[in-house]
This record gives sequence, structure tokens and C-alpha cells, in this order.
Amino acid sequence: MKKGKYVILEIIPTTRNPETGDIAQLSALKLDGLILIERFDYRLDKTKIDNEFVLKMIDYDNDKFNYEKSTKSILKKFKKFSEGLDLLIIDSDYTKNYLNDLENNKESVFNYLGLKFHNDVIEEVIKKYNLEPSNYIVDLLYEALIYEDGKKS
Repeated sequence: MKKGKYVILEIIPTTRNPETGDIAQLSALKLDGLILIERFDYRLDKTKIDNEFVLKMIDYDNDKFNYEKSTKSILKKFKKFSEGLDLLIIDSDYTKNYLNDLENNKESVFNYLGLKFHNDVIEEVIKKYNLEPSNYIVDLLYEALIYEDGKKS
């Protein structure tokens, strides 16, 4: 299991390409080992999103998110939140592309779960760890990490 402080995160983009799209939602958990230190739940102002599919995807718990006017602003706040710590990411191309300008070390969260990234990997995580489905993918990943750590004890 990962030691020390690090951040796990998920990004929901409006398009796969950061040159033509935005980060619609970025959720992250700052951890010390498996102890939750702090949450980061930000969304792009919904008036800035013109993708109906994405709008439907992020239409939950609207009062639990902070809203920003731009991807640049979300990333600026995330950079401060992440403090240069290692990032455990869903290693999709779009996640890597949107985080490309961050100097943090980036590693696949799936390395710690014995899985490889593919389109249905979150469903595989839910099944493997017998988790309840959730809109908060980052929370599912956190639960899976806790479960994995418990197997090693």
C-alpha cells in the first residue's frame, strides 16, 4: 500500500481533449496512508458546459460541490490542494492530458488493486470488492484501497 501522503482523483471532462474541452468535475481525496485528510470536489459552472451527456452525468449532489468559471481555475485550486504530492489516477488518456501541466508524480491507482485500466474498470472494481455503486468514483477507489490493505494484514 502507498505510504505517506498522496492524492487519489477522478476527472470528468467535457471532451477527451483539453485543447477543445474542459474539466466538468474533479473530485479528489488527500490521504495519509489510508487516513482521509481532506476532500476536493469542484465542478465547472454548469452554464459553461454545452455537452448534455456530461450535464446529466454530473447532475447529483449539486450543493456538495464548489463551482468555478474555468478549467484553469479548477486546476489552480487543485494544484494548491495537491501540494505536489503523488497522484493516484485513473490512467485514461484524457486524465493524463488534463493533468499534463501538473508536475506531481502520477501513477495508476489500479496498480494497487491488481487491475488494468479499460472502459469498464469501475464496474470491475465494484464487482471485485462487492461495493455499492456510487456517483463518487474516487470514493469507490478509496474503499477498494482500504479493502486491498485489509487483505494484506
